[in-house]
Amino acid sequence: MALDQYQEEEEEGGMSFLDHLEALRWHLLRSVAAILILSVAAFLAKSFVFGVVILGPSKVDFVTYRWLCELSDYVGLPALCIDELPFTIQSRQMTGQFTMHMTSSFVVGFIASFPFVFWEVWRFISPGLYDQEKNAARGAVFFVSLLFFMGAGFGYFILSPLSINFLSNYQLDPSILNEFDITSYISTLTMLVLASAIMFQLPVVVYFLAMSGLVTSGMLKAYRRHAIVVILVLSAIITPPDVISQILIAMPILVLYEAGIQIAKRLERKRAAKKAKEDIDDAL
Repeated sequence: MALDQYQEEEEEGGMSFLDHLEALRWHLLRSVAAILILSVAAFLAKSFVFGVVILGPSKVDFVTYRWLCELSDYVGLPALCIDELPFTIQSRQMTGQFTMHMTSSFVVGFIASFPFVFWEVWRFISPGLYDQEKNAARGAVFFVSLLFFMGAGFGYFILSPLSINFLSNYQLDPSILNEFDITSYISTLTMLVLASAIMFQLPVVVYFLAMSGLVTSGMLKAYRRHAIVVILVLSAIITPPDVISQILIAMPILVLYEAGIQIAKRLERKRAAKKAKEDIDDAL
């Protein structure tokens, strides 16, 4: 919200700066409360959250591995079937399991409460927008939440299992056993899921940048090659050091980048049509 809008509201008898801070405080408190409530629920549902959700990609009966085995039978490529994960998960610190229980519960609580948290943030921001901006950003909570869960699902069901399979089968020497610490396993899983969820927000970012006039479809096209390099570098940073995982996360991001170009084009056509209509009205 711009400072001049705050000043205008104060002059018109609206909310003061301190009133806005008070409103922000309540929005934050409600968001934190939602995260904590769902985190406690995840903490109490330990057997499901850990046994099914978090440790799921570490087991050969995980749904992604079953799908790959079915696909391998269908196309006749046995190499696609993942029927063995040669590693064990251990806790080498006395507080390791309890700490990971707390941390994982918080992450699950945050992911589950994300639509409500973003809605609270949006409720604070939206009153400071002009009517035109509000109309342009209509449905922001739905689309941001949808892309967030799509990204988290991609990271959990696609990226994480394949990365875990690669890392568990990678050996410098047969004498070296892969015995992963629970902290390392959960940190890797969390990073992959959250990184995918954030990367999937690219169309929303492009939409608001194009709406504000900071980027155009022509600019996005001109810098497409640069964007591909940046996306590949980011994919290499947030994924384990295997080419398959990097390509898997880079491909949907590239698709989303192309979708951003189409979004920018659509906004430009709407802006041009509106300007043409205004010119006609002025001429009449």
